[in-house]
Amino acid sequence: MSVVKINAITVPPHMQERFEERFRGRAGAVEKTPGFEWFELLRPLEGTDQYLVYTRWESEEAYRSWEDGQDFARAHEGGGDELAPAASDSQHLWSYEVVESSAPDRP
Repeated sequence: MSVVKINAITVPPHMQERFEERFRGRAGAVEKTPGFEWFELLRPLEGTDQYLVYTRWESEEAYRSWEDGQDFARAHEGGGDELAPAASDSQHLWSYEVVESSAPDRP
C-alpha cells in the first residue's frame, strides 16, 4: 500500500505569496524519484495559516530513500537571500498509510 506524508507548515499571511513562489520555482527532482506517486501544495482557505504539502509514495522505503538523498537536501536548503524562507519553524510531518482510494470512472 502507498504511504502519504503531509507536512503542515505555518506561513504568516504576509509571507504566503513568497512561500508559494518558492514552490513554483522548485527544481522538481522529487518527480524523478523512484517510488514517488504524487505531490500537492494545499493553500489554506480559512481558519488556519498552515499550508499542507502532500506527497504520496509507493512505500515507506521509497520515501526514506528520498529523505536521505541529496535531492531532498537541495530541495530544502533555503534558496539564499533571493528566496528567503517564508515559513516559520512550526511544522509537523504526518504519516499515513493508504487503506482505500478511488478515482472517477472514465470511459
